[in-house]
Amino acid sequence: MQTGLYVSLSAQMALERRMTTLADNVANSGTAGFRAGGVTFDDVLTGLTNEAVSFVSTGEDSYDTAAGALQETGNPFDFAVQGDAWFAIETPAGPVVTRDGRFTLRDTGELVTLEGHPVLDAGGAPLLLDPFAGPPEAGADGTLRQNGQLAGAIGLFSFHPGPNSVRYGNSGFIPGNQPQPVVDQPDVGIAQGFVEQSNVNPVHEMMRLIQVQRAFEQVTTLMRDSDTALKDAIKTMGS
Repeated sequence: MQTGLYVSLSAQMALERRMTTLADNVANSGTAGFRAGGVTFDDVLTGLTNEAVSFVSTGEDSYDTAAGALQETGNPFDFAVQGDAWFAIETPAGPVVTRDGRFTLRDTGELVTLEGHPVLDAGGAPLLLDPFAGPPEAGADGTLRQNGQLAGAIGLFSFHPGPNSVRYGNSGFIPGNQPQPVVDQPDVGIAQGFVEQSNVNPVHEMMRLIQVQRAFEQVTTLMRDSDTALKDAIKTMGS
């Protein structure tokens, strides 16, 4: 009887974590460059006999790496990655990779994110442009030209979010290792005047959130019934 309560509690903890992840996905369905999160659970057995009990593991984070839809903005400082690569920016937490390419140009010539974080080139250095030469023109490979002259290149880096990935801000990740630049890959590039949207399907995520909430309520009911049955059994044996 007590084992059933422990198993139910284990299930509740897993469902609560799943609900938190789904709620975060729904809340960020309109966040540029956001990657939908998920949780992978495994069975954990106690003992090797016929009386072994199966619990739910604490779970590992996972992420949907599918690209989001591109929205045309016409803004020359908006960029979208095409292919399997990421932008890199410098933050107080160190280098961060992101698919949010909404940038702007400071008076000092630094190309920065909307939060003011410098955008990095392929060498990992802040990208500097001529603030008086007007908006840059971007090539498909990320090179930037001003007045027909090469002014720099936006760095594109390889990164695959995994269980140990740590989110930063709305759509960034702190890489565990130094991200490596992507070079000479014809299937990777940049589209200027576009922004990548979140890859979250809000309708699908809402349906899954409702399903998890119902499962959580069912487990709660099961725990309540088990507790009541245990109390009744104690009263009966005591009398």
